[in-house]
Amino acid sequence: MERLPIAESSRMETKPVSTITLALSFFAVLSVEWIVGLVSPGPSLKATGAARVVQILLMLWIAKSFGGGLALIGLECSGWFHGFRRGLLWSLAFGAAALVFYFLLLAAGVNALALIRTPKPNKLQDIVLLVVVGGILAPVAEEIFFRGVLYGFLRRWGVAAALIVATLLFVLSHPLDRGVPFTQIAGGLVFALAYEWEGNLLVPIVIHVLGNLAIFAVSILS
Repeated sequence: MERLPIAESSRMETKPVSTITLALSFFAVLSVEWIVGLVSPGPSLKATGAARVVQILLMLWIAKSFGGGLALIGLECSGWFHGFRRGLLWSLAFGAAALVFYFLLLAAGVNALALIRTPKPNKLQDIVLLVVVGGILAPVAEEIFFRGVLYGFLRRWGVAAALIVATLLFVLSHPLDRGVPFTQIAGGLVFALAYEWEGNLLVPIVIHVLGNLAIFAVSILS
């Protein structure tokens, strides 16, 4: 895949995300989770969606006010169209690789769909909420924090360290009650590699959103 010009793609190499940006973003994410947990102690897609919206807005504000601008987390407005287009290309490649892996597991007698299938909501309203919250809002919030902020901060110690630590924390942020989280591991690695290669956060955002929507479509239709 073609790389962006040096002026656009070397952002992480020239000026990593600051400690204050990481600390404030981490505090904002945890604070919102804590407040939502107090207001809505039970599982609720509406509460989760509201939390993700607030977290997204807070992290963008922090990056803009304390972190030197949105460009430092790969969200410079002038690169949005390019990032969206490149995200679609990465998604096609990722989808093709996932399809090949699926048929290999099928040939080996493994039910690959069981690894990604999520519980299917019964009501149309809940299905819409699942798509909006889990398919769009959650991936955007996660990419801003785990790739834009966390990976951008860790990148000062090299690509390998940032890739491993950011992916590990991304995996641990998800429920681990279904065995080895192959989906989260593969996703975390691909999202980080796409961000490293392109220097544009919209690329992993698009991959993450389309990947989640594909998983939900399979779960709802099967």
